[in-house]
Amino acid sequence: MNNIIIYGSHYGTTKQYAEELSRRTNIKAISFKEVKEINDYNNIIYLGGLYAGGVLGMSKTIKKLNDVSNKKIIIVTVGLSDPTDEVNKNNIRNNIKNQLPKEIFEKAKIFHLRGGIDYSKLNFAHKTMMKLLYNAVKNLQKEKQTAEDRTMIETYNKKVSFIDFSSLDKIIDEI
Repeated sequence: MNNIIIYGSHYGTTKQYAEELSRRTNIKAISFKEVKEINDYNNIIYLGGLYAGGVLGMSKTIKKLNDVSNKKIIIVTVGLSDPTDEVNKNNIRNNIKNQLPKEIFEKAKIFHLRGGIDYSKLNFAHKTMMKLLYNAVKNLQKEKQTAEDRTMIETYNKKVSFIDFSSLDKIIDEI
């Protein structure tokens, strides 16, 4: 089997997961920015950070696929919010569905991992976006806040990491 791990990471959390998955599986990991050709691979494992609802680099990478009929596609998202929360999981899946062709979305195995954030490393645009989101949700009544809202409120302007390499086990089993 010809396998590849491709990742889209802006601040490094997804890259850490991709490198650990690579170490555990002996599958080469490469940034989506460096990928030229992916049609030669049977198994494509894509790890992408969640930014503004999208999976970083995923649609750009998947567009390079010509024929998916004999391919195994695994998509792994990495985000700040708790991936076991059903509302959060459904929101992520719906965003992925909007980024991918129907045949690929239906074929893909999808996993969600929890990442982290370090506000001191955010670029101006991301800091501004997070501040706007924070201000929009901080005064919502508790019962109207989603799990994602509460996570943002709890972690705002902090450095937090929820990285758990043991959560890669289920992905390794799927590979």
